[in-house]
Amino acid sequence: MASKTSAEKDRQLGLSSATYEEIMAGQASDVYFERSLNAASRVKHDANIVAEVTLSGPLDPWVNFTGLNEVLGILTGKKVDVYAIPEGTIISPRDMAGNPVPVIRIEGNYDDFGEFETSILGFICQSTGISTYSSRIRDVLGETPFFSFGIRRMHPAISPMIDRAAYIGGADGVSGILGGKLIDQKPVGTMPHALSLIFGDDKAWEMTVKAAGPKGVKTVLIDTYMDEKFAAIKAATMFPDLNFIRLDTPSSRRGNFANIVREVRWELDLRGYSNVKIMVSGGLKLENLAELKAAGAEAFGIGTSIASAHPYDFAMDIVELNGTPLTKRGKHSGKKNLLRCNKCMGILSVPSTKTNTICKCGGKMENILIRMLEKGKLQKPYESPGSLRARTLKELELLRLTAQNQ
Repeated sequence: MASKTSAEKDRQLGLSSATYEEIMAGQASDVYFERSLNAASRVKHDANIVAEVTLSGPLDPWVNFTGLNEVLGILTGKKVDVYAIPEGTIISPRDMAGNPVPVIRIEGNYDDFGEFETSILGFICQSTGISTYSSRIRDVLGETPFFSFGIRRMHPAISPMIDRAAYIGGADGVSGILGGKLIDQKPVGTMPHALSLIFGDDKAWEMTVKAAGPKGVKTVLIDTYMDEKFAAIKAATMFPDLNFIRLDTPSSRRGNFANIVREVRWELDLRGYSNVKIMVSGGLKLENLAELKAAGAEAFGIGTSIASAHPYDFAMDIVELNGTPLTKRGKHSGKKNLLRCNKCMGILSVPSTKTNTICKCGGKMENILIRMLEKGKLQKPYESPGSLRARTLKELELLRLTAQNQ
């Protein structure tokens, strides 16, 4: 029996996650890739292929594509060319003709990247699910700020990825320390219930306000012991320059959360504390955000629904072998480009020999599959998370304008 590595020994009682080295070595993969490549290595063959990644489902109207950074990371140094749409691109999973949309194209010898298929798909499936959900929240809330508070609901090893995807998708900030470092933003947070439980509300609020400093955002959590209305009045009276009071009312006490927000807003305004805004958190989902915003909530801390967003089922398939179009049943063979209209955002999957055309709306359609790696080498410095988030916001605005003009 083979001896166990230190990582494997630690995994018996400790972290169950794969190490960076194991992922880069192709060990976080389905075993049939390893077995197939080992078998192929014993037979003389020439397998220069083109593989494409498309979305099998759910076939939502659009997704916000993310996770490419890790795909490029695992393929850098390999003898492959990689073409992809940029992260933060809002894209439909099917083109105007109903054909699958390629989001990544990999060209090279199968032996050089085949074993990484599992990881490649995992990178983008989960990240795209999170960024898409975050973008849908941004679309509903408009300019109203929301923050990703959900890393406690998932394995800590992936907390930076969750925060990054949420931020690119449109979140105004993240709670994670590592996530904040990854996106080059100061992590955000208010105060835990534990502070009030240990020191009492008055002292906990005082400590929180003092820790924020004269220029920091002052936010206190008010629902640990008291009714929200009276706690809000008390907190605003003690600290008239508060920026936010946060409602994290437990579900067993919540009833109609929007009505609680309205009541608190009324009482604060009546006493001259219209400057004190209301932040809500706790079990929030996409479907109840509009109502809470209309009721008076002016900031949102959203956790589980972002972090546990449903992943998208991307699939990677060979579409060309040694220059000849070839693929399995149910897929479209041949190397492709992806054209998008600069006017209506319509997309077309076309043979790679075609790089532009005129859209039926009259706009110009150009290829958006960009060469990211050539022979395993990154072609230009990779975009920052802030730049990717800016693309998302621009694309969401284009999506809204396009919908209005239809």
